[in-house]
Amino acid sequence: MPGDPIHDNPIIRFAIFDRLEWRSGEGEPGYLFDGFGFVGGDYNRLWFELEGEGAFDGSLEAAELQVLYNRAITPYWNLQAGLRHDFKPEPELTYAVLGVEGLNAYWTGIEANLYVSEDGDVSGDFEVEYDEFLTQRLVLQPRFEIAAQAQDVDTLGLGAGITSYEVGLRMRYEIRREFAPYVGASWTETVGETADMLPDGADRGTLSAVAGLRVWF
Repeated sequence: MPGDPIHDNPIIRFAIFDRLEWRSGEGEPGYLFDGFGFVGGDYNRLWFELEGEGAFDGSLEAAELQVLYNRAITPYWNLQAGLRHDFKPEPELTYAVLGVEGLNAYWTGIEANLYVSEDGDVSGDFEVEYDEFLTQRLVLQPRFEIAAQAQDVDTLGLGAGITSYEVGLRMRYEIRREFAPYVGASWTETVGETADMLPDGADRGTLSAVAGLRVWF
């Protein structure tokens, strides 16, 4: 029916694990999971993000859940606000979140977030990734992520300034759009004052071979 808001703006449901990943590490193989989902209309959505990592021979090392209100501000950009809760590492912390995510003119995915913890500590992160379709099914994806901290947080071993970055390159094969195994490599490095807080002898950088699955519903 023309003008009927129920039909003009139907409810959409979507979920994706962009990375369900094995990582070689340096000595101890580990795993990583990273996904998001949403439910809502074209302009207003309830958005969820889940991310974590750990070692196969140990416990979960890091895990966070974000619950956000997502508002479309242009056809390709969204403004987000809500809460993030870190279950790991200890101590558990809750953050207020303000962020933006979307696609630029070259179809590069960009996400930037500002966080304020319950203790008043301010931090942020920035992610960018790009899908280069080599064929109809073979996709090369470079990815870059950087994190920063406004002040020292001794309980988490974080120093003020840029704390870490990750550069990765993954090649996936889309058996179907919804199901795509991949392989690649990732370099993660702790930098700045945060690197100075590491224990003596601890590696600042880690090169990993990665293999995983991208799946969405």
